[in-house]
Amino acid sequence: MSDLSFLAKKRYTTKAFDPTKIIPTDKIADIKTLLQFSPSSTNSQPWHFVLAGTAEGKALIAQATEHYAFNTQKILDASHVVVLCTRTQLDEAHLLQVLEQEAKDGRFANEEAKQGQHNGRSFFANMHKFELKDAQHWMEKQVYLALGTLMLGASVLDIDACPIEGFDATKLNQVLGLREKGLCASVVVALGYRSEEDFNAKLPKSRLAQEVIFTEI
Repeated sequence: MSDLSFLAKKRYTTKAFDPTKIIPTDKIADIKTLLQFSPSSTNSQPWHFVLAGTAEGKALIAQATEHYAFNTQKILDASHVVVLCTRTQLDEAHLLQVLEQEAKDGRFANEEAKQGQHNGRSFFANMHKFELKDAQHWMEKQVYLALGTLMLGASVLDIDACPIEGFDATKLNQVLGLREKGLCASVVVALGYRSEEDFNAKLPKSRLAQEVIFTEI
């Protein structure tokens, strides 16, 4: 078994965290880098990440689980919690911010190449906004690419994780002031180290067979 296959099989959704175990600072820095360098369509980066590492921050996020009580303790007991947010619109200001960062990082040989990149990215942004009218869904798909990067990366770092969609997005947007920043909460990830009481750690992983999910041509 390759190292990558091992890590993919080792990773699982943690159902209970040990509140006494804290993720080291250097590994949190790695988590932030993983999210920062996640792939996105046309490098649009339509995201923002709220990282809670304090009891107060986690309690704030947990307010959004009032009707999803089975997730509350996961958030409170985790070492850190990440709220992956999607932009509410891919406006010109954001596109230009990304473009200027690319220029600063040396991605363009000349002004023509820079303008070409902006035109290409704007084409797809406008296509989803005006023609397909699925811009929000398209942007959220990019955020879920970041989620996948985070989940596998956490396994590499020997950090346990639990992705959470069971929360009141309206409430979380409110308590974190996300709408005022042009953002909305898409998914929450609790990070830390499993508790001895985590039943899911003792169960075998189960996936459909490759013969079922792959067609090779």
